Amino acid sequence: MPNFQYLAMDAKGEQSSGVIEAANESDALARLRQKGLYPTQISEAGQTAKKTAKKASAKSAGKGSAKGKTGGTIKPKVLMIFTRQLATLIDSGLPLLRGLTVLGKQEPNPVLRATIDSLGDSVQGGSTFSESLAQHPKIFNKLYVNMVKAGELGGVLEVVLNRLAEYQEKAHKLKNKIVSAMVYPVIVLFIAVAILLFLMIFIVPKFKEMFSDMEGAELPLISEIVFGFSDFLITSNVWIIPNIVWILFAGVGTYLGTVAWGRTPKGRDVIDGIKLRLPVFGDIQRKSAVSRFTRTLGTLVTSGVPILQALNITKETAGNVVISKAIGDVYEAVKEGESIVTPLQGSGVFPNMVISMVDVGEETGQLPEMLLKIADVYDDEVDNAVTALTSILEPIMIVFLALVVGSVVFALFLPLIKIINQMGAQ
Repeated sequence: MPNFQYLAMDAKGEQSSGVIEAANESDALARLRQKGLYPTQISEAGQTAKKTAKKASAKSAGKGSAKGKTGGTIKPKVLMIFTRQLATLIDSGLPLLRGLTVLGKQEPNPVLRATIDSLGDSVQGGSTFSESLAQHPKIFNKLYVNMVKAGELGGVLEVVLNRLAEYQEKAHKLKNKIVSAMVYPVIVLFIAVAILLFLMIFIVPKFKEMFSDMEGAELPLISEIVFGFSDFLITSNVWIIPNIVWILFAGVGTYLGTVAWGRTPKGRDVIDGIKLRLPVFGDIQRKSAVSRFTRTLGTLVTSGVPILQALNITKETAGNVVISKAIGDVYEAVKEGESIVTPLQGSGVFPNMVISMVDVGEETGQLPEMLLKIADVYDDEVDNAVTALTSILEPIMIVFLALVVGSVVFALFLPLIKIINQMGAQ
């Protein structure tokens, strides 16, 4: 029987290497698992050098293209699919290196494909998977890297990857729901503004000209308002069109200035605070932030990441400065040996239900499970709030559109009706 060289990790996370005799690679993998080892690399003895040389020559042949594509960013959905596929392959008994090779060959995204090849090279060179991931911070954030590291140390990499994939799927689903809820009112508002401008600039002036030719025609107040607004828009257009370039520059400059200010600590603090205080939308933002915080912390702690390290990572991935500061206070309190509940309550950010459930979780020793339950509850609440908001906005926007167009039409035809009535009376 042939010999197989392997690199593996035990349950304590310690790496070991050696040679095992087996009928084939699958048999070697099964024997290593029986010994309590989790292989990260396995190959037939004598073939490693050939594979390395072959890989090096292929690498030098396509060096320019691969190097040019690493270091970029990818969409969260692409990363989510990669994580789920890798978890499935490893869970099926495939070694990590083989799994990366399979995914690298079939990956259509050039940036991720080059990154997967780089990860495979790094793992084959003796680095752990988490160390390899840390070399690509634009794609794999601290949450991802630390969870994989915890999975390696606990010998449950496939379990952690599955949790990561579930976390990414739920976060992606939640984000899509919020975005889709905002799309409808924006489209309706755009249509309403477009129709209003068309009526005011092209239709209303013709009616005004017709009424001005009628001597003694007294216009109702609503008609005078509409005609005055039309005159204002036409006069504005006479000034706006020659200066459109400067107006665009001013608009873009204002936007860029606001974005730049939003990236400063003070600006980000103010903007994130306003987001949480907005009517209706602020409540959705708060529930979404609470769900993100509890799911991230619960997933990390469940995966074996120490609580202090988990809080530090959660603080950096909170997505809102106000929430991030509150988590920072929790981190400092836990560091001093205090309970999580007291700083959560003192922050004034988290709802009472969250504080009560965390308190129960701490007392019963089931904090990670309780955090994930809180995340599920708030995911449902955000879902319900977004659905309710969409169902309320639809009739409101339709009524708004009808009022805008109806008011203009009423203002145009009311003087005609009045004139016809006067003529009928005479």
